[in-house]
Amino acid sequence: MTNKKTFAMGLFAGMVAIVLIYTAIMLIVPGFLSGSINLRNASGLPAGAADNTPRPAYPTIGNKVDDILKTLNENYVEQLDMTELSQKIYQEVAAALGDPYTNYLDAQQYMAFMEDTEGIYAGIGVMVGANLDNNRIVITVPFEGYPSAEAGLLPGDAIVKVNGYEVNAEMMDETVRMIKGEQGTSVELTIYRESSDETFDVTIVREIINVPTVSHKMLDGDIGYLRITQFERVTAHQFEASYNELVGDGMKGLILDLRNNPGGLLSVVNYITDILVPEGIIVYTEDRYGNQTRTPSNEEHIEVPLLVLVNGYSASASEVLSGAVRDHGVGELVGTTTFGKGLVQNVYTLKDNSALRVTIAKYYTPSGVCIQDIGLEPDYEIDMDTELTVRLANLTLDEDVQLKKALEVMEEKIGR
Repeated sequence: MTNKKTFAMGLFAGMVAIVLIYTAIMLIVPGFLSGSINLRNASGLPAGAADNTPRPAYPTIGNKVDDILKTLNENYVEQLDMTELSQKIYQEVAAALGDPYTNYLDAQQYMAFMEDTEGIYAGIGVMVGANLDNNRIVITVPFEGYPSAEAGLLPGDAIVKVNGYEVNAEMMDETVRMIKGEQGTSVELTIYRESSDETFDVTIVREIINVPTVSHKMLDGDIGYLRITQFERVTAHQFEASYNELVGDGMKGLILDLRNNPGGLLSVVNYITDILVPEGIIVYTEDRYGNQTRTPSNEEHIEVPLLVLVNGYSASASEVLSGAVRDHGVGELVGTTTFGKGLVQNVYTLKDNSALRVTIAKYYTPSGVCIQDIGLEPDYEIDMDTELTVRLANLTLDEDVQLKKALEVMEEKIGR
């Protein structure tokens, strides 16, 4: 009797324990009854069970990435687009460094990048910008003597369609690629002109464009004005031609405008700076191992007073020139503090014609200053409204308070 009673009590306790365990499983794993939960891990063991089998580490990062991709491709709930996924992986590998100037370029992006640095491409000859207020792509400069200007396009015209395809400011890169093309082919643009509230179509034949990165003119009092928008491969020749023309016309002082100039090729800015500064150092770079590369300048240099216009969008190569001019004592800066990019990039082409743009060194002004995240403070601080800064190429002298200040300073220097 005692044994039966003991057995019954044990059976009852066991059943209670089973109920409690079963209830706990349902609370913790809601899909247990439906069969929607797979309680085995990748090694075949029940989920949560430790696999103590010794396993070798992945020999390379690439091996582990391959394993991850294989697992995703075989098990992910939807079909993977491996091409798109791989492109994102390449981008994220470079982005993981946290350096905005080190990035991956696919073959198409690399081709566009090389066109930009060369300053030669087949297109219609316009500079465009984004109007974020209405999400439109706006023509900022139609290059004189090229198809866009000859077709009557004006600064401020908005490009709303390309070959019948609607475009907007969020599609800037794609739109630029659509406008460019083979020499002799045509592209149809739908233009909205706000000044006359009209929309019209225009068909333009593409030509080889040598991007005009330099413009110049002689101002009152024989004061030369020379603007550089970017340091591309074509810029060296364009600068030299403009500079020599101003010198030949009897220039008594030079105002060099580097506002809104994001930089460009270090070799090009070194060539131009050598024309302006005396014998010494233009710039030097230093890599992570402490190796320094110094760029020397020769004895010949500018013989008239020099002022350099800069602002918060003057970056990289613009700061190399500005820093060298001031450190050598041949000129002063007018405007606002520069952007502060003291890093040097190199481009490495990969086997499939994609590329990596990699920050390889920091650069320093002749006096040993690295302006990364600091910038160069001007000798004459003159602020200007952002709206005016965006359309520098189309300002009147009264609107351009920074140029107006530079003229005042230059007139004092040349004794007017």
